[in-house]
Amino acid sequence: MTTTTIRLPEALKARVSEAAKRAGTTAHGFILEAIAEKTALDEKRADFKAEAEQRYAKMIASGESVAWDDMKNYLKANIANQ
Repeated sequence: MTTTTIRLPEALKARVSEAAKRAGTTAHGFILEAIAEKTALDEKRADFKAEAEQRYAKMIASGESVAWDDMKNYLKANIANQ
């Protein structure tokens, strides 16, 4: 495992310490979990964007798409089911 030093403003350090106590962990563990969660979120966003770009390119290349009325009805039905 490598070591990385971060400098936290005192107010943030205090907030992290309190949040870690509430979570039943150390400040170190809390920070590691926060970094892991943020990294996972960024990876999901990047995957989503790549998938969207691939689908858009496929749609442009094929000229095929879903009619707006069909999509609108689909969205309304999914909203109603929530």
